[in-house]
Amino acid sequence: MYWENSGRENTAATVEAALARARKLNIDHIVVASNTGETAKLFLDQGVKPVCVTHHVGFRQPGHDEMSAETREFFREKGIPVLTTSHLLSGIGRAITQEHGGLDLVQMVAHTLRMLGQGTKVCVEVAAMALDAGLVPHGKEIIAVGGTSRGADTALVLTPAHSRQFFDTKIHEIICKPRLG
Repeated sequence: MYWENSGRENTAATVEAALARARKLNIDHIVVASNTGETAKLFLDQGVKPVCVTHHVGFRQPGHDEMSAETREFFREKGIPVLTTSHLLSGIGRAITQEHGGLDLVQMVAHTLRMLGQGTKVCVEVAAMALDAGLVPHGKEIIAVGGTSRGADTALVLTPAHSRQFFDTKIHEIICKPRLG
């Protein structure tokens, strides 16, 4: 499926498409990029095992966590893992290029993935992060859900690889993504 535009207006349909594909393929692990937790909540009680991956603390402003303590506690009570850590495809490399200029190979990978859309980059990134954290099984197909800015507009079926073998990641299907933006 292709959405005409990117953005949060596609969230409900993206979640529905991801869940339908998960059921069809018998995939139970879904990694969801969700900074506030609102998108991840849509996967609760759906017969899947969601993992929520947030922005790192300080992403928008120093010391600020975009997910409230109440939401974190809600997910803890539901048994839903929340991963908050440095982003695989930016991290310290972005700091170096911002400070000193030059070329960062990791950002080149991120920009290459963005050729298929910001959500595609996010899906691949959060899937590898979740695998590195031990929150999804190695060598198994999962579904990753991400988006452009807020909400979700992209879902992929993929087998993530650990960050040290990043290029072994296999994208099997694009469930949905925006055509533009």
